[in-house]
Amino acid sequence: MFKQNVGSADRIVRAIVGLALIAMAIFGQGMAWGWIGLVPLATSVVSYCPAYSIFGLNTCGRKAQH
Repeated sequence: MFKQNVGSADRIVRAIVGLALIAMAIFGQGMAWGWIGLVPLATSVVSYCPAYSIFGLNTCGRKAQH
């Protein structure tokens, strides 16, 4: 569907940041903005970032750019 533009290391960082923000929203006091963590978590799951596409960025290795 979309060309993969998020590499493995980038996916791991996005997943960790996303989960941390969501945890802050769930367990923190008044941290409703933490739900923005769904965005990096979703982009890590699908390996595609629309912002990377707009700016022409790609963190995938050479093999994954087919």
